[in-house]
Amino acid sequence: MQDIGDILENRVLWVALGACLMAQALKLVIELLKNRKLNVRVLVTTGGMPSAHSALVTALATGVGQTLGWGSAEFALAMVFAIIVMYDAAGVRQAAGKQARILNQMIDELFHEHPEFDGDRLKELLGHTPVQVIVGSALGITISWLAKSTGVLVVSP
Repeated sequence: MQDIGDILENRVLWVALGACLMAQALKLVIELLKNRKLNVRVLVTTGGMPSAHSALVTALATGVGQTLGWGSAEFALAMVFAIIVMYDAAGVRQAAGKQARILNQMIDELFHEHPEFDGDRLKELLGHTPVQVIVGSALGITISWLAKSTGVLVVSP
């Protein structure tokens, strides 16, 4: 039971999750300003501005660096993890989204004359542009630094 208590008291974890939630909330605001309508689905979808994945992993890595030290093995691990996640978001998942868009277009064109074909469309918005990843990363770092400066993230190994 003490393990659950330790998890619930892990401020680095809570700051990282808060950064992720903030990025998702910003997606809602950006969607509202861009399209002039409230689309709450953006709160639970991948892709879009800013990257919540990037905000999460950079806040995590920054929090680990702030609490355990920038030269610690734990910071190195968190940083490598963050780089992999951000590369995947901007590279692999964005490419998969482009492929899904092309496949959906092919299905629409090929089966337009055959309405009995009722295949599910592939999800196209999977990844992020490099700008979305950079903005998400900046958000994660900023939130972690703000948490430290306001005392939310207590720096003690």
